[in-house]
Amino acid sequence: MKLAIVGATGLVGHEVLEVIDERNLEFDELLLVASERSVGKKITFKGKDYSVISLDAALEAKPDIAIFSAGGETSLQWAPKFAEIGCIVIDNSSAWRMNPNNKLIVPEVNGEALRIDDRIIANPNCSTIQMVLALAPLHKAYKIKRIVVSTYQSVTGSGKGAVDQLMSERNGVEGKKVYPHTIDMNVLPHIDVFMDNGYTKEEMKMINETKKIFDDQSIAVTATAVRLPVMGGHSESINVSFENDFDLNEVKSLLESAEGVVVQDDVSNNIYPMPLTAHKKDDVFVGRLRRDESQPNSLNLWVVADNLRKGAATNAVQIAQFLTTNNLVY
Repeated sequence: MKLAIVGATGLVGHEVLEVIDERNLEFDELLLVASERSVGKKITFKGKDYSVISLDAALEAKPDIAIFSAGGETSLQWAPKFAEIGCIVIDNSSAWRMNPNNKLIVPEVNGEALRIDDRIIANPNCSTIQMVLALAPLHKAYKIKRIVVSTYQSVTGSGKGAVDQLMSERNGVEGKKVYPHTIDMNVLPHIDVFMDNGYTKEEMKMINETKKIFDDQSIAVTATAVRLPVMGGHSESINVSFENDFDLNEVKSLLESAEGVVVQDDVSNNIYPMPLTAHKKDDVFVGRLRRDESQPNSLNLWVVADNLRKGAATNAVQIAQFLTTNNLVY
Protein backbone atom coordinates (compact mmCIF):
# COMPACT_ATOMS: atom_id res chain seq x y z
CA MET A 1 0.00 0.00 0.00
CA LYS A 2 1.16 3.50 -0.87
CA LEU A 3 0.25 5.92 1.92
CA ALA A 4 0.32 9.73 1.77
CA ILE A 5 0.17 12.11 4.73
CA VAL A 6 -0.94 15.54 3.53
CA GLY A 7 -0.06 18.23 6.05
CA ALA A 8 2.79 16.14 7.47
CA THR A 9 4.59 19.14 8.99
CA GLY A 10 1.63 20.32 11.10
CA LEU A 11 0.54 19.40 14.64
CA VAL A 12 -1.98 16.79 13.48
CA GLY A 13 0.35 15.49 10.77
CA HIS A 14 3.02 14.88 13.39
CA GLU A 15 0.52 13.00 15.54
CA VAL A 16 -0.62 10.94 12.54
CA LEU A 17 2.94 9.70 12.06
CA GLU A 18 3.23 8.81 15.75
CA VAL A 19 -0.06 6.91 15.67
CA ILE A 20 0.92 5.06 12.48
CA ASP A 21 4.08 3.94 14.25
CA GLU A 22 2.30 2.94 17.47
CA ARG A 23 -0.58 1.12 15.76
CA ASN A 24 1.65 -0.52 13.12
CA LEU A 25 -0.37 0.60 10.11
CA GLU A 26 1.31 -1.33 7.30
CA PHE A 27 2.43 0.38 4.11
CA ASP A 28 4.92 -0.24 1.33
CA GLU A 29 5.66 3.38 0.52
CA LEU A 30 5.17 6.55 2.55
CA LEU A 31 4.70 10.00 1.01
CA LEU A 32 5.01 13.02 3.31
CA VAL A 33 3.25 15.98 1.75
CA ALA A 34 2.97 19.65 2.65
CA SER A 35 2.71 23.14 1.14
CA GLU A 36 5.25 24.45 -1.34
CA ARG A 37 7.17 26.32 1.38
CA SER A 38 7.88 23.03 3.18
CA VAL A 39 8.92 21.03 0.11
CA GLY A 40 12.35 19.49 0.61
CA LYS A 41 12.17 19.61 4.40
CA LYS A 42 13.44 16.42 6.03
CA ILE A 43 11.29 14.38 8.42
CA THR A 44 12.69 11.32 10.18
CA PHE A 45 10.23 8.47 10.66
CA LYS A 46 11.17 5.02 11.97
CA GLY A 47 14.84 5.81 11.51
CA LYS A 48 14.45 6.82 7.87
CA ASP A 49 14.71 10.34 6.45
CA TYR A 50 11.91 11.44 4.15
CA SER A 51 11.83 14.56 2.00
CA VAL A 52 8.57 16.47 2.04
CA ILE A 53 6.97 16.60 -1.41
CA SER A 54 4.31 18.81 -2.99
CA LEU A 55 0.67 17.96 -3.58
CA ASP A 56 1.34 17.78 -7.31
CA ALA A 57 4.12 15.25 -6.76
CA ALA A 58 1.95 13.22 -4.38
CA LEU A 59 -0.89 13.15 -6.90
CA GLU A 60 1.49 11.96 -9.59
CA ALA A 61 2.67 9.16 -7.26
CA LYS A 62 -0.92 7.81 -7.06
CA PRO A 63 -1.21 6.80 -3.39
CA ASP A 64 -3.80 4.23 -2.29
CA ILE A 65 -4.76 6.16 0.85
CA ALA A 66 -4.14 9.83 1.67
CA ILE A 67 -4.74 11.22 5.15
CA PHE A 68 -5.40 14.96 4.79
CA SER A 69 -4.67 17.33 7.69
CA ALA A 70 -4.05 20.52 5.75
CA GLY A 71 -7.21 22.59 6.22
CA GLY A 72 -10.53 22.88 4.47
CA GLU A 73 -9.44 24.90 1.44
CA THR A 74 -6.72 22.39 0.58
CA SER A 75 -9.15 19.51 1.00
CA LEU A 76 -11.82 21.10 -1.18
CA GLN A 77 -9.32 21.71 -3.95
CA TRP A 78 -7.23 18.53 -3.79
CA ALA A 79 -9.31 15.71 -2.29
CA PRO A 80 -11.42 15.31 -5.50
CA LYS A 81 -8.23 15.15 -7.57
CA PHE A 82 -6.87 12.32 -5.42
CA ALA A 83 -10.25 10.56 -5.45
CA GLU A 84 -10.33 10.71 -9.27
CA ILE A 85 -7.15 8.60 -9.50
CA GLY A 86 -8.66 5.96 -7.18
CA CYS A 87 -7.06 7.15 -3.94
CA ILE A 88 -9.09 7.02 -0.72
CA VAL A 89 -8.92 10.38 1.06
CA ILE A 90 -9.44 10.46 4.83
CA ASP A 91 -9.98 14.14 5.55
CA ASN A 92 -9.48 15.82 8.92
CA SER A 93 -10.99 19.17 7.93
CA SER A 94 -14.64 20.20 8.02
CA ALA A 95 -14.80 20.43 4.22
CA TRP A 96 -16.69 17.20 3.52
CA ARG A 97 -18.34 16.34 6.83
CA MET A 98 -21.85 17.49 6.06
CA ASN A 99 -21.79 16.63 2.37
CA PRO A 100 -24.57 14.05 1.91
CA ASN A 101 -22.36 12.09 -0.49
CA ASN A 102 -19.54 11.58 2.03
CA LYS A 103 -19.46 9.33 5.08
CA LEU A 104 -18.65 10.85 8.48
CA ILE A 105 -16.92 8.07 10.34
CA VAL A 106 -15.93 7.05 13.87
CA PRO A 107 -14.92 3.41 13.24
CA GLU A 108 -16.17 2.05 16.58
CA VAL A 109 -19.55 3.76 16.07
CA ASN A 110 -20.39 3.56 12.35
CA GLY A 111 -17.43 2.01 10.55
CA GLU A 112 -19.75 -0.61 9.08
CA ALA A 113 -21.20 2.12 6.85
CA LEU A 114 -18.01 2.24 4.76
CA ARG A 115 -18.06 0.75 1.27
CA ILE A 116 -15.36 0.04 -1.29
CA ASP A 117 -16.47 2.96 -3.47
CA ASP A 118 -16.11 5.59 -0.70
CA ARG A 119 -13.34 7.80 -2.02
CA ILE A 120 -13.52 10.81 0.34
CA ILE A 121 -14.20 9.91 3.97
CA ALA A 122 -14.64 12.66 6.55
CA ASN A 123 -13.12 12.62 10.02
CA PRO A 124 -15.57 14.31 12.44
CA ASN A 125 -14.79 17.31 14.60
CA CYS A 126 -12.57 16.39 17.55
CA SER A 127 -15.22 17.31 20.13
CA THR A 128 -17.87 15.34 18.28
CA ILE A 129 -15.72 12.21 18.09
CA GLN A 130 -15.18 11.87 21.83
CA MET A 131 -18.83 12.63 22.60
CA VAL A 132 -20.37 10.14 20.18
CA LEU A 133 -17.90 7.42 21.15
CA ALA A 134 -18.94 7.76 24.79
CA LEU A 135 -22.65 8.01 24.00
CA ALA A 136 -22.93 5.33 21.29
CA PRO A 137 -23.43 2.32 23.61
CA LEU A 138 -25.95 4.31 25.66
CA HIS A 139 -27.84 5.40 22.56
CA LYS A 140 -28.10 1.77 21.49
CA ALA A 141 -29.42 0.72 24.89
CA TYR A 142 -31.72 3.60 25.82
CA LYS A 143 -32.16 5.80 22.68
CA ILE A 144 -31.03 9.40 23.05
CA LYS A 145 -33.65 12.16 22.93
CA ARG A 146 -31.57 15.24 23.79
CA ILE A 147 -27.95 16.20 24.42
CA VAL A 148 -26.75 19.34 26.20
CA VAL A 149 -22.97 19.64 25.96
CA SER A 150 -20.45 22.23 27.13
CA THR A 151 -16.87 21.80 25.95
CA TYR A 152 -13.63 22.90 27.60
CA GLN A 153 -11.13 22.74 24.78
CA SER A 154 -7.35 22.74 24.63
CA VAL A 155 -5.44 25.44 22.77
CA THR A 156 -3.86 22.68 20.69
CA GLY A 157 -7.17 22.55 18.82
CA SER A 158 -6.25 25.90 17.25
CA GLY A 159 -2.81 24.77 16.07
CA LYS A 160 0.77 25.71 16.84
CA GLY A 161 0.10 29.45 16.75
CA ALA A 162 -2.33 29.15 19.66
CA VAL A 163 0.15 27.14 21.70
CA ASP A 164 2.75 29.81 20.98
CA GLN A 165 0.34 32.55 22.08
CA LEU A 166 -0.39 30.80 25.38
CA MET A 167 3.27 30.20 26.17
CA SER A 168 4.27 33.75 25.17
CA GLU A 169 1.60 35.20 27.46
CA ARG A 170 2.61 32.87 30.27
CA ASN A 171 6.22 34.03 29.92
CA GLY A 172 5.35 37.70 29.58
CA VAL A 173 6.52 37.90 25.98
CA GLU A 174 4.73 39.86 23.26
CA GLY A 175 3.82 37.65 20.32
CA LYS A 176 1.37 37.01 17.52
CA LYS A 177 -2.26 36.58 18.64
CA VAL A 178 -4.44 33.77 17.33
CA TYR A 179 -7.32 34.57 19.68
CA PRO A 180 -9.12 37.93 19.98
CA HIS A 181 -8.28 38.06 23.69
CA THR A 182 -5.61 36.87 26.10
CA ILE A 183 -5.92 33.10 26.63
CA ASP A 184 -3.58 32.60 29.59
CA MET A 185 -5.46 32.80 32.91
CA ASN A 186 -8.67 33.27 30.91
CA VAL A 187 -11.62 31.40 29.40
CA LEU A 188 -13.03 32.21 25.95
CA PRO A 189 -16.62 31.14 25.14
CA HIS A 190 -15.70 31.46 21.48
CA ILE A 191 -14.40 28.70 19.18
CA ASP A 192 -14.48 29.34 15.43
CA VAL A 193 -16.65 32.11 13.95
CA PHE A 194 -20.07 33.20 15.20
CA MET A 195 -23.06 32.29 13.04
CA ASP A 196 -26.26 34.26 12.44
CA ASN A 197 -28.08 32.21 15.11
CA GLY A 198 -25.60 33.23 17.83
CA TYR A 199 -23.89 29.84 17.94
CA THR A 200 -20.30 29.40 16.83
CA LYS A 201 -19.38 27.23 13.88
CA GLU A 202 -17.77 24.77 16.32
CA GLU A 203 -21.02 24.42 18.24
CA MET A 204 -23.01 23.86 15.07
CA LYS A 205 -20.50 21.23 13.94
CA MET A 206 -21.20 19.22 17.10
CA ILE A 207 -24.96 19.58 16.63
CA ASN A 208 -25.07 18.56 12.98
CA GLU A 209 -22.32 15.94 13.01
CA THR A 210 -23.80 14.06 15.96
CA LYS A 211 -27.11 13.61 14.13
CA LYS A 212 -25.31 12.45 10.97
CA ILE A 213 -23.07 9.93 12.74
CA PHE A 214 -25.98 8.45 14.69
CA ASP A 215 -28.14 8.64 11.53
CA ASP A 216 -30.93 10.15 13.59
CA GLN A 217 -32.18 13.67 12.89
CA SER A 218 -34.67 13.43 15.77
CA ILE A 219 -31.93 13.81 18.40
CA ALA A 220 -32.02 17.32 19.88
CA VAL A 221 -28.52 18.70 20.48
CA THR A 222 -27.37 22.02 21.90
CA ALA A 223 -23.75 22.98 22.54
CA THR A 224 -21.52 25.65 24.07
CA ALA A 225 -17.86 25.47 23.06
CA VAL A 226 -15.24 27.08 25.31
CA ARG A 227 -11.47 27.50 24.94
CA LEU A 228 -9.28 27.02 28.04
CA PRO A 229 -5.55 27.68 28.57
CA VAL A 230 -4.75 23.97 28.82
CA MET A 231 -2.92 21.43 26.69
CA GLY A 232 -3.44 17.71 26.56
CA GLY A 233 -7.03 17.34 25.53
CA HIS A 234 -10.62 18.50 25.34
CA SER A 235 -13.11 18.04 28.20
CA GLU A 236 -16.89 17.90 27.92
CA SER A 237 -19.72 18.16 30.39
CA ILE A 238 -22.60 16.21 28.86
CA ASN A 239 -26.21 15.99 29.97
CA VAL A 240 -28.14 13.41 27.99
CA SER A 241 -31.83 12.47 28.13
CA PHE A 242 -33.05 9.07 26.93
CA GLU A 243 -36.40 7.74 25.80
CA ASN A 244 -35.97 4.81 28.19
CA ASP A 245 -34.90 4.77 31.81
CA PHE A 246 -31.53 3.33 32.80
CA ASP A 247 -29.75 1.69 35.68
CA LEU A 248 -26.58 3.55 36.63
CA ASN A 249 -24.62 0.35 37.23
CA GLU A 250 -25.65 -0.90 33.80
CA VAL A 251 -24.56 2.42 32.25
CA LYS A 252 -21.14 1.99 33.81
CA SER A 253 -20.94 -1.61 32.62
CA LEU A 254 -21.89 -0.63 29.06
CA LEU A 255 -19.20 2.03 28.99
CA GLU A 256 -16.57 -0.26 30.48
CA SER A 257 -17.19 -2.81 27.73
CA ALA A 258 -17.22 -0.23 24.89
CA GLU A 259 -14.25 -0.27 22.52
CA GLY A 260 -12.07 2.80 22.92
CA VAL A 261 -13.69 3.95 26.18
CA VAL A 262 -12.06 3.95 29.61
CA VAL A 263 -14.18 4.59 32.69
CA GLN A 264 -12.53 6.64 35.45
CA ASP A 265 -15.29 7.10 37.97
CA ASP A 266 -14.16 6.75 41.57
CA VAL A 267 -14.87 10.09 43.21
CA SER A 268 -14.11 8.76 46.69
CA ASN A 269 -10.48 8.56 45.55
CA ASN A 270 -10.61 11.68 43.34
CA ILE A 271 -10.43 9.61 40.17
CA TYR A 272 -12.04 11.21 37.14
CA PRO A 273 -10.90 12.12 33.61
CA MET A 274 -8.51 15.05 33.12
CA PRO A 275 -6.59 16.42 30.13
CA LEU A 276 -3.27 15.84 31.88
CA THR A 277 -3.91 12.11 32.16
CA ALA A 278 -5.56 11.80 28.73
CA HIS A 279 -2.59 13.40 26.95
CA LYS A 280 -0.96 11.17 24.29
CA LYS A 281 -3.57 8.44 24.82
CA ASP A 282 -5.96 7.11 22.17
CA ASP A 283 -8.91 6.30 24.44
CA VAL A 284 -11.88 8.42 25.42
CA PHE A 285 -12.14 8.73 29.21
CA VAL A 286 -15.51 8.92 30.96
CA GLY A 287 -16.37 9.71 34.57
CA ARG A 288 -18.55 11.72 36.99
CA LEU A 289 -21.44 9.43 36.05
CA ARG A 290 -24.59 10.49 37.88
CA ARG A 291 -28.31 10.64 37.36
CA ASP A 292 -29.76 14.07 36.60
CA GLU A 293 -32.23 14.38 39.47
CA SER A 294 -34.03 17.30 37.80
CA GLN A 295 -35.12 15.45 34.64
CA PRO A 296 -36.49 11.96 33.97
CA ASN A 297 -34.28 9.41 32.21
CA SER A 298 -31.33 11.83 32.19
CA LEU A 299 -27.64 11.34 32.87
CA ASN A 300 -24.65 13.59 33.54
CA LEU A 301 -21.17 12.53 32.48
CA TRP A 302 -17.71 14.07 32.01
CA VAL A 303 -15.76 13.06 28.90
CA VAL A 304 -12.09 13.78 28.13
CA ALA A 305 -9.87 12.86 25.18
CA ASP A 306 -6.64 14.02 23.57
CA ASN A 307 -7.97 16.12 20.69
CA LEU A 308 -4.88 15.55 18.54
CA ARG A 309 -5.10 11.79 19.02
CA LYS A 310 -8.60 10.25 19.03
CA GLY A 311 -9.98 13.66 18.08
CA ALA A 312 -7.97 13.70 14.86
CA ALA A 313 -4.92 11.54 14.13
CA THR A 314 -5.96 8.28 15.80
CA ASN A 315 -9.44 8.29 14.32
CA ALA A 316 -8.02 8.90 10.83
CA VAL A 317 -5.49 6.07 11.18
CA GLN A 318 -8.21 3.78 12.56
CA ILE A 319 -10.30 4.50 9.46
CA ALA A 320 -7.31 3.53 7.30
CA GLN A 321 -6.86 0.33 9.31
CA PHE A 322 -10.57 -0.46 9.01
CA LEU A 323 -10.35 -0.05 5.23
CA THR A 324 -7.32 -2.31 4.86
CA THR A 325 -8.59 -4.93 7.32
CA ASN A 326 -11.95 -5.16 5.55
CA ASN A 327 -10.44 -5.17 2.03
CA LEU A 328 -12.00 -1.84 1.10
CA VAL A 329 -8.87 -0.61 -0.70
CA TYR A 330 -8.24 -1.35 -4.36
